[in-house]
Amino acid sequence: MSTPIPIPSVSELTLLKALWKQQPLSARELHDAVAEELGWSFSSTRKTLERMLDKQMLAQQAAHGVNVYVARLEKVGTLAAFARDFGSRVMEMAAPLPVTMFTGSKLVDSDELAQLEQMLQDWPSDEAGKP
Repeated sequence: MSTPIPIPSVSELTLLKALWKQQPLSARELHDAVAEELGWSFSSTRKTLERMLDKQMLAQQAAHGVNVYVARLEKVGTLAAFARDFGSRVMEMAAPLPVTMFTGSKLVDSDELAQLEQMLQDWPSDEAGKP
C-alpha cells in the first residue's frame, strides 16, 4: 500500500506552488515570492518552512553557503490529493471532481492535466482499501 500524500494547508500550498514554479529557492526568495499573497513576516515564512521540513514536504540543501529548499511533494499528486480531500470532506462527494475545474490553470500544463484527470478518475479504487 502506498503512503498517502499529505494534504498541505493553504499557506503550505502557496509555498509549494512557488517552488513548483522555480526551485531551489532560499527562504528569503520564497518569502519574497509569496509575500503579497500571504502578507507574512519573514519569521513566519521561516517557521512554516521548518514545519514543512518536519512533515517531509520539503528538502533543504546547501548551495553556495545558503540553505535552499526544494519541494519533495510532487505537484500533480499533491493537487489530486488536495482535490480529493476537498471533494470528499468539504463538498461531501463520493465521485471524483471533474478535471474541467482545472482547465485554464496556470499551474498545470496539458500533460499534467491529463495525469491529474487519471488520478482523479482512479480515486474510488484508491479509496477502496481504507476503513
